[in-house]
Amino acid sequence: MTYSLAADAVVVIHFAFVVFVVIGGVVALRWPKVLWLHVPAVLYSVWIIVFSITCPLTPLERDLRERGGRDRYDESFIERYVEGVLYPGDMLREAQFVAALVVGASWIAAGLTRRSAD
Repeated sequence: MTYSLAADAVVVIHFAFVVFVVIGGVVALRWPKVLWLHVPAVLYSVWIIVFSITCPLTPLERDLRERGGRDRYDESFIERYVEGVLYPGDMLREAQFVAALVVGASWIAAGLTRRSAD
């Protein structure tokens, strides 16, 4: 049971990271110091997507699920929890594009806000 709860906690942390990557720039409009966390998070996410690297949280979750007596899944975190669940069919690329637009627009807005404050 403890392993299953730990696996669920990893899923929550993973989702929180994904949400932060998408909207962290918007949060930085209110709290500019957040950009110091957001920029590396976005760069790490882009690196994972471009080079098809598995995020270390995914194998950790899989292992915890298995230790907790649950079935181990083989797909990625995004394939399991996002693609086909939040985005039906093959809309993942479109969702990634929209997320990239949100990140880019928020960074531009943060930059403009910072410039007008100076």
